[in-house]
Amino acid sequence: MAITTEMVKELRAATGAGVLEAKKALEQHDGDFDKAVDMLREKGAARAAKRADRAAKEGVIELYAHPGNRVGVMLELNSETDFVARNEQFRELAHNLALHIAAASPRYLNVEDVPANELERETSVLKAQALAEGKPEAVAEKMVAGRISKFYEEMCLMEQPYVKDEKVKIKDMLTEAIRQTGENIMIRRFVRYELGEALEN
Repeated sequence: MAITTEMVKELRAATGAGVLEAKKALEQHDGDFDKAVDMLREKGAARAAKRADRAAKEGVIELYAHPGNRVGVMLELNSETDFVARNEQFRELAHNLALHIAAASPRYLNVEDVPANELERETSVLKAQALAEGKPEAVAEKMVAGRISKFYEEMCLMEQPYVKDEKVKIKDMLTEAIRQTGENIMIRRFVRYELGEALEN
């Protein structure tokens, strides 16, 4: 199949890939757009994994107040160099992440950050619910695994679908930013305040 300029342009718009990279992906998959997208995303994820160990000490502190000033977010987004940190796309990413945190109210950054006792409590509650529905033990275990995955999506920022595009997870947004900049980019920490929320000890 002949690869047209329009096809390459469309693939670049969808993935942010370079001209040659996009053309090569389309050629390898005989013009199949979806397969080419998947291939480029996998490459981006592999590159991101390679860069994960590189020190990211530059970046920005993003402050976001939701309209009405009832919810506020402070986020630290890091990059390897000041050059990337000053980049408009990087600043936009920091803003979009802070806006997402305000809307989706995650409690933890990663799955690994969920305290073991909270995970155990959630698992036992979900299992009790499944058994109360009359499910056999083996089925209950599978249901718990699925519901724990949903629990992570609600509680952990990196697992959440982005509020402006639910087909994209936050971790995918970071992977794409790493692919585009060629640098390790990471969310170091965040805090979300909501007016009148109970203070925790």
